[in-house]
Amino acid sequence: MNRNITGGRKRVKTARGRTAASTRWLERQLNDPYVRRAKAEGYRSRAAYKLLELDERFGLLKGSRRVLDLGIAPGGWSQVVRRRSPGAQVVGIDLLPVDPLDGVTILEMDFMDDAAPAKLSEALGGAPDLVLSDMAANTVGHPQTDALRTMGLVEAALAFAVEVLSPGGAFVAKVFAGGADSELVAEMKRNFTTVKHAKPPSSRKGSVEWFVVAQGFKGRAADQRS
Repeated sequence: MNRNITGGRKRVKTARGRTAASTRWLERQLNDPYVRRAKAEGYRSRAAYKLLELDERFGLLKGSRRVLDLGIAPGGWSQVVRRRSPGAQVVGIDLLPVDPLDGVTILEMDFMDDAAPAKLSEALGGAPDLVLSDMAANTVGHPQTDALRTMGLVEAALAFAVEVLSPGGAFVAKVFAGGADSELVAEMKRNFTTVKHAKPPSSRKGSVEWFVVAQGFKGRAADQRS
């Protein structure tokens, strides 16, 4: 009898050439129910369930026609969009190579590249009603620095969303523990009807990630300064 079927925890011995940290990561992957579920349901990563859970709570994907996926790799979020809104046009961008996805246009480039916004808008062919950002800066091991670098990506993603979103649209971004800072939240509130923080159940226990969900884009006029 295969004991793994009964839910027994799998353990991984530290192999030659593998660090203790990588062994712990592998063991966590093998015992993660979301990883197993993703494989069974054909999603490229467990991150797909974070968007699924956010969609259940906020109704992000209902009626979506044009969606931008910033930080698309490996493609789990775009898979969710295509499954829940089969008619949606989706454009994603990432520094990392991403295997092709049916119905998704993928740009392999840095979102912070000056040419990226125009290329994204051109590929989408119209104003998006949803901008998703699962971007996070490469970590350097210093929590405050890592948080600041990722927040810089969130700020850039928000500025872009405000430029391109259609009225009534939504913006979702990954942030670190503590959520978006007060200035960023204030900027979102100027441009969106509702702004909320959420931590999906599929976020790993102990993870510092949260998501900020801004809905009801007011239109460009809301961002004009007197």
